[in-house]
Amino acid sequence: MKYILLVLCLGLSTLPLEAQKQMPAYQLFNAKGKKVTYGKMLKALQQQNIILFGEYHNNAIAHWLQLELTRDLGKQQALVLGAEMFEADNQVPLNQYLAGEIDAKGLDTLARLWPNYKTDYAPLVNLAKERGWPFIATNIPRRFASMVSQEGWSALDSLSAQEKTWVAPLPIAYDPELPGYVAMIEMMGGHGGETFPMAQASKDATMAHFILAGFQQDRPFIHYNGAYHSDNFEGILWYLQRQRPDLKYATITTVTQADLSRLDAENIQRADFILVVDEDMTPTY
Repeated sequence: MKYILLVLCLGLSTLPLEAQKQMPAYQLFNAKGKKVTYGKMLKALQQQNIILFGEYHNNAIAHWLQLELTRDLGKQQALVLGAEMFEADNQVPLNQYLAGEIDAKGLDTLARLWPNYKTDYAPLVNLAKERGWPFIATNIPRRFASMVSQEGWSALDSLSAQEKTWVAPLPIAYDPELPGYVAMIEMMGGHGGETFPMAQASKDATMAHFILAGFQQDRPFIHYNGAYHSDNFEGILWYLQRQRPDLKYATITTVTQADLSRLDAENIQRADFILVVDEDMTPTY
């Protein structure tokens, strides 16, 4: 037996270096660009009231980490979950599904689910259902955001009383000089006009509003959203801190890089924790 083990060890030691090379798919960093372990991030997040997990919608690693992190945070205490991917007027069918009153097919019929819902968000919703946790539909109905993009804030004044319950209270605070909103106009090459970032702000404000409406003091709230909605401590977080500066917040963002050994300068201070995924990772769509 000892001879067999020796032969196996010697055989492994002669494998080409390429066969022995580690191939990490991701690396975690803190805001300053220092590598952190998953365990250290988890410990820090356990102390927070509200966590914003910024994702790339088509990144499998981000979706996997969202599920793992939610499971681990939920081992010690009950949670509240919420997501950009559900619009506020879909809260009723979402609640019905969580309560077992309708099945997955019924939810698909009654709610406007994203095309990647089954693979990327259903696991989170089902986890909430299994644990008896609330899951909050936080986003402004897309059609209302489109109205703001075309007409500006005045478009929301025409909503009915019922429709206004699915939007952050009017008038919505707005700072067009926030770097994220300024960058949106720059990315559009100046096209789209000043109303384009207003639509983004209508989403950020509404998500913040429903996060706080669903927040419970004794339960951390984890919110899943596109990275741009919380990058650089702006977007949703800007609205949250305006209304509840007393709460403890943490942000996570997702980026892709060719080199996982260090954090690129452009990604430093993008969030409290930065999930760096290998840029060769195959997108899900």
